[in-house]
Order: sequence, then C-alpha cells, then structure tokens
Amino acid sequence: MNVAVIFAGGSGVRMGAGIPKQFLEINGKPIIVHTLELFENHNDIDRIYVVMLSEYIPYMNKLVKRFALDKVADVIPGGETGQDSIYNGLKRAAQDCPEDSVVLIHDGVRPWVSYDTISRNIQGARENGNAITCTPCFETILMSTNGTTVEQVPYRKDTYAAQAPQSFMLGEIIADHEKIRATPERYENLVDSCTLIKKLGKEAHMVEGNRGNIKVTTPEDVYMYRALIQYRENEQAFGIGATPDILKFK
Repeated sequence: MNVAVIFAGGSGVRMGAGIPKQFLEINGKPIIVHTLELFENHNDIDRIYVVMLSEYIPYMNKLVKRFALDKVADVIPGGETGQDSIYNGLKRAAQDCPEDSVVLIHDGVRPWVSYDTISRNIQGARENGNAITCTPCFETILMSTNGTTVEQVPYRKDTYAAQAPQSFMLGEIIADHEKIRATPERYENLVDSCTLIKKLGKEAHMVEGNRGNIKVTTPEDVYMYRALIQYRENEQAFGIGATPDILKFK
C-alpha cells in the first residue's frame, strides 16, 4: 500500500490570521483541502491520515465530507511537538496498513506538490528505502551561528532545499522514531524526518521535487499561492502559452 500522513498541526502564529493557516480559504477551499485533493486524486495513493490540533478535528471531519475526500481514513490529534504528531499519524496508519507500505509524510500547507513528485517519492522509497524531496538552491546559502557574521559559504552547486513529501517504509520509519524517542534528547533539533534518519546514521536518498511546491507560512506565501492558482486556471481556461517549469503542476 501507499499511504500519506499529512501533518496539519500549525497554529498560524506567523500568519497572523487568528486561525491555523491550513484553514485559510483560497479560491473557495481551505489550504488543507487543496493539499489533500492532490493525494486524493493520485491513483497510487490508497489511504490518507491527517494529524492536527484536537480542537479542530470536528471541523476537519466536516471538510472531509463536504469535499468528498474518500481516501481520508482518519483525522487524529497531534502530540507535544511536530515529530510527536507525525509519530501519532504513523502509528495510526500502522493499525490499518502493512509494515512494507510506503508512507509519504507531507505538510498540510504544501498545496502545490506535483503528481510527478508524489510518484517519484513512491518509486524512490520502494527502490532505496526512503525518498527526500529536494530542489537545487538558486540562491547562495550562508552559514552563521550568531546571525550577524558569515562563517561559511557552501558551494551553491552542492546545496539543495528539502521539501515534502519525505517518504519511507512504514515499519522502518516507526522503528526509527522509537529509537529517537528512547534517547534523552528525543526530537531536539530534528526539524523533519530527513534529519531524524540522519541522526541515526542512515543514508537519505534524494528525489527531484517541483519548484512551485511552496510551504504556505507567511502572508506573502498566500499571495504566491493565489498567483499560482490563478495562472493555472487562466492557462486551462484560455490556453495562455506554455506553463513555465517553475509553475508546472504535473
């Protein structure tokens, strides 16, 4: 099986909207629905599990029914941290799905991941045990621990931006979480699943992502996403030229 665990536990503080950013409506749908529809409509995805703040679960369940998200198997409460929440989602998926299932861990506020990127994640995880979605960095990356002086400038050609999904074999990533959870540090400084497996000394395998796969975090990101949707709708309705690679959806 191929299953998706969608983490939608943000509180929306950086957005300043008063509600979690995943529920902001764009073109008549909350961002989380835009995201879920990508996995709902992908032929190779069998089940979807959504993890979020417990107080919003009833509302999310209403959205699941309203938008006919039939592959959503459950909406479950998150944990103390983002990684605790993902662990909850993985454990819930394991109740229904075999250990050799591919699980795609994705942000609920990344509503522009392409179908091809999802497919590459599934294939990459099957072939290599994991798949980390990445795109090459177009800007120079600076390293600084104090935030005021530059300490290191990696070669741009060697730098990539990690995105989502990040995909694994279900039984293996649960075991990895449990090893980390058994340590005194637990999830300290582990910002995503890639850093988690690297902490355990494992090799992480990269797959190509799509550059439009932004994470909607700030008001500027909302404007960007609206522009992406409008461009796609104009192209579909009026055939306005060829879509640039940066905006390609499939």
